[in-house]
Amino acid sequence: MDHQAVTVMVVDDHPIWREGVARDLTDRGLDVVATAPDADAAVRIATATRPRVVLMDLNLGASTGVAAIEGILGVLPDTRILVLSASGEHADVLDAVKAGATGYLVKSAGAEELLAAVLRTAEGYPVFTPGLAGLVLGEFRRMAGEPAGEPAVPALTERETEVLRLVAKGLTAKQIGERLVVSHRTVESHVQNTLRKLQLNNRAQLVRYAIEKGLDAAD
Repeated sequence: MDHQAVTVMVVDDHPIWREGVARDLTDRGLDVVATAPDADAAVRIATATRPRVVLMDLNLGASTGVAAIEGILGVLPDTRILVLSASGEHADVLDAVKAGATGYLVKSAGAEELLAAVLRTAEGYPVFTPGLAGLVLGEFRRMAGEPAGEPAVPALTERETEVLRLVAKGLTAKQIGERLVVSHRTVESHVQNTLRKLQLNNRAQLVRYAIEKGLDAAD
């Protein structure tokens, strides 16, 4: 992915940390279009600048990152939000993901790890600090096991289901194409058809759906 094509907003209430992260990402070729110190400013500025990825702290002083996540996605549902927080508490991770965050890193992540995470988030893949992904998967599976009374899910074709299973395992469109011996454009077409059928907005939501259905564990 072309780094310059990835627009980023950094949200953190500590100005030195906020500007330092923005500078590190800019130095590595990303287009940091804005920064914000709190939830209200984050929603307002994101609405104006429409970043592809928002790098979000959870502790924003009087406001919370969860409120900012919900506010931004309420206006820009296709924006991807990657939490970058000092907290690795399970409750904080789950609250952020349930609010719509695509992934979650703790602030011990190095600059190159952060760059890779932002680029992967921009492509719609969930990114987590090692040890946190299992927590999130377990919670989704627990929630999926609870009675929901949800309406019937539209039927997917065999190939759409196969592609969805590989998406859930974290494979890129190119990797899926190589596995299924089709072009990556064909894979993306299946992904878009599946999103439309399931009435989902982006690949992150698709991955969550697949995890809830246990497709990531399929052979």
